[in-house]
Amino acid sequence: MKPVVDGSRAMSNASEHSGNGRALVRLAAGVLFLGVLLGAFGAHGFHDLLASRDRIPTWNTAVLYHLVHGVALLLLGASVPSARGVFWSLLTGIILFSGSLYLLCLTGMNWLGAVTPLGGLSFLIGWGWLALRR
Repeated sequence: MKPVVDGSRAMSNASEHSGNGRALVRLAAGVLFLGVLLGAFGAHGFHDLLASRDRIPTWNTAVLYHLVHGVALLLLGASVPSARGVFWSLLTGIILFSGSLYLLCLTGMNWLGAVTPLGGLSFLIGWGWLALRR
């Protein structure tokens, strides 16, 4: 980490992150809220539909990846100001991976399974990006 010589610039960067960070934390909290809600619907509201299609394990996988990556979004938004690209990559992964599985389970449109690996790729890009960033 480079030392900051200009104190006013450091204050500006800190306040800029706090505003952006708050927005990212709120977005992450919304993502996690949705993950818990969809988990509950899978266990209760959609249970019979999912069971009739033998899709309970698929739904549970979608929820697991949704929640795990939602927690990562929360941590990134709260503490890593320069990792916005990682944040958006993981969010894209949640939408494509978990979203396609949720829709596949509810609609029976099996072609949605072709979208799921794109979400997995977004997860891999995000985690790789985080691992290699300076």
